[in-house]
Amino acid sequence: MERISKWIAKHSKIILLLAIILVIPAAFGYLKTDVNYDILSYLPEETSTMQAEKILKDDFGCGSVAMLIVEDMPDKDVAKIKDKVAKLDGVKKALWVDDFVDLSVPKEILPKDMTDLLYNGDKSTMIIVMLKEGTATLTTQNTVQQIRDIVGVQGFLSGMSGIIKDTKDCADGEMPLYVIIAGILTLIVLLLTMESTVVPFVFLLSISLAIIYNFGSNIILGEISYITKALAAVLQLGVTMDYSIFLLHRYDEELTRTPDRIEAMSNAIQNTFVSIIGSSTTTVAGFLALCTMDLALGMDMGIVMAKGVIIGVLCTVTILPSLILIFDKPIHKYKHKTVLPAFEKTSVFVVKHYKKLAVLFIIIFIPAFIGNNNAKVYYNLDESLPDDFASIIATNKMKDDYNMESTDFILISDKLEPNQVTSMIKELEKVEGVNSVIGLEKYIGPAISQEIIPDDILSELKAGGYEELMLNSKYRAASDECNAQLTQIENIVHKYDPSGLVGGEAPLTKDLIRIADSDFKKVSIASILAIFLIITIVFKSVSLPVILVAAIQCAIFANLGIPFYTGKVEPFIASIVLGTIQLGATVDYAILLTSRFKEELQYTDNKFDAMQAAIKHSAGSIMTSALSFFSATIGVGVISQLELIGSLCSLMSRGAIISMFMIIFILPGLLLVFEPVIRKTSKGFESEKKVSKAIN
Repeated sequence: MERISKWIAKHSKIILLLAIILVIPAAFGYLKTDVNYDILSYLPEETSTMQAEKILKDDFGCGSVAMLIVEDMPDKDVAKIKDKVAKLDGVKKALWVDDFVDLSVPKEILPKDMTDLLYNGDKSTMIIVMLKEGTATLTTQNTVQQIRDIVGVQGFLSGMSGIIKDTKDCADGEMPLYVIIAGILTLIVLLLTMESTVVPFVFLLSISLAIIYNFGSNIILGEISYITKALAAVLQLGVTMDYSIFLLHRYDEELTRTPDRIEAMSNAIQNTFVSIIGSSTTTVAGFLALCTMDLALGMDMGIVMAKGVIIGVLCTVTILPSLILIFDKPIHKYKHKTVLPAFEKTSVFVVKHYKKLAVLFIIIFIPAFIGNNNAKVYYNLDESLPDDFASIIATNKMKDDYNMESTDFILISDKLEPNQVTSMIKELEKVEGVNSVIGLEKYIGPAISQEIIPDDILSELKAGGYEELMLNSKYRAASDECNAQLTQIENIVHKYDPSGLVGGEAPLTKDLIRIADSDFKKVSIASILAIFLIITIVFKSVSLPVILVAAIQCAIFANLGIPFYTGKVEPFIASIVLGTIQLGATVDYAILLTSRFKEELQYTDNKFDAMQAAIKHSAGSIMTSALSFFSATIGVGVISQLELIGSLCSLMSRGAIISMFMIIFILPGLLLVFEPVIRKTSKGFESEKKVSKAIN
């Protein structure tokens, strides 16, 4: 490392030139990386619902379905609109009344279940639009926009394709603002907490390059989720800022020992690299714990964010030293006072009341744990969008005007006898909350031979050894009523065909709920075990991992438990990823304080003096780091119209502050109370005086 650090320090201009050149392939990689806006597509492929989706797309040519409501328009004009929609490249078929009967037939003599399904009195009518591709593909998104353009203000397109279209448009418009506002707020925090006026700009430039490289390297994944894209930049900014601060402080320290800037930077790189590796390992481990999720979204987020931390470390020991050396004069020339206190009074207060603060930990932990375990989450993706979005307006119209909230697709063997299918349809129609079941046998009856039906019509309903039925429900996906209904539907289908499949948004969401519950436990256990092991190795201690992880977990429980007491419902993804992100990102605060406490114990037998010194020397760094993390995420939480993104960032910003207070005020009390246990179960916690006496 010595030779490498010297080379880096001596060739700052070459490194910066290379850094700028690397922006070009990174930008290319960024532009070529696709973004997935459909969370349901991350469900495991082996689930029956995903198998149903694959069959619907591959064999029936139907990737998704949308419902088009047309208001205040004569039937003849509706028929024209339907024909225009049917001719779009992304549309497989558009179904309406004229596909079953001639428009000259009065509505009054049409079958009641048909009019109930397709008409809301004289106010509106509904066209069923079957799309060729999945909800999130570019073709489908373009088709959604084309349909909206065709129908204008009199048409409302509901379904996941419209929801994803609005999510995409909103996210694409907001994401540049996320980075800008995070950068501005972080800059303000750094200007207030750091002595140099120039350093904050240098830090942001270095981290910005790291973010660009991270996003460019995502091309190796092919695509990333829009959640990952929205969060990765602000998280990388907030999490890796510490490393820049470590390097600068070490460089300034080395300058007091040697006037040679190159030598000072070389020494700073060597010493900082070791501490940064130790610090970043816990963060990387926390992010990689997301990869244990069955929901592939975890793998997506975990890899991108862990990769971002690693790239951030590399840029900190290569690009940042070059920038600091080039701007060394203005960095040390333009200085000002900081707003950070000396923490003299804080350290005295904490040590004086350490027993009360240790008891306060228990007082906080119990309600925090209860709140965390009982907080409500939602799984409906449309709940994360504003009410004035076109897809949400259409969804509400489906509910209010047609009493329809979800559509399921049932795939059964085409070898089933027509009378069996008819019996199954009748049973399904009797299930509470089912509005209608559309199937071939329902309209031609079991007595009529299907051989007389034209092949082009029959192929729409039978393909790949399956027959397709469509079921409409008045229950909303992810609701308890809908999930109970789906269980009944699956039981009925499997009674007639054990290999039958049920697909659609509601069944996919039901699987999402089941998998998310399992993933939460997996991620929590994996992140805690990984970080527990790292702390054990770092401190060579049995007791410290328990104390440090308990302190951070208390902060996490408090953060995730607050919504329970305020009555706020958070998106399901928050409960899964927030804990591991907060644990991985803020456990460094605990490690920093504990390391300093251990160091101070080498010079004194008095644990209170050691802790007082530890707080004074580490609290400033902890506060700067926490406020940087807070500033990088709070702005996104405030401005984002996408509640899923906004809630996650708000939780992370709040978590940084809660963790900061937990480490500065509560953890010292725990360490002092358990200091005798720590000494007996840890290596290196004996003072030099005691060691010297033991030797003599």
